[in-house]
Amino acid sequence: MDQNESIMAQAEYNPDRLLDALIKRLELKNDAALSRALEVAPPVISKVRHRRLPVGASLLIRMHEVADLSVKQLRELLGDRRQKFRISDVQGRPKN
Repeated sequence: MDQNESIMAQAEYNPDRLLDALIKRLELKNDAALSRALEVAPPVISKVRHRRLPVGASLLIRMHEVADLSVKQLRELLGDRRQKFRISDVQGRPKN
């Protein structure tokens, strides 16, 4: 199980809470309006909401820029309470 799968398996992981909070904060009507505000394709928001795509770093940074919330606040809304992030020893190595 990779890192994203373990996060998504956590009971606290809830992208709906994050997306709904952004919609409310930005005074938007729906996910389509949120995708336009974040300048991402609508399927990205749909896949995040249906837990088929984790909230990645680039999306978190874009949310931070648009909503003026810290990345820490966004991660707390998401349910990600990790204090440290680990990269596996395989990542970053050249392929043979």
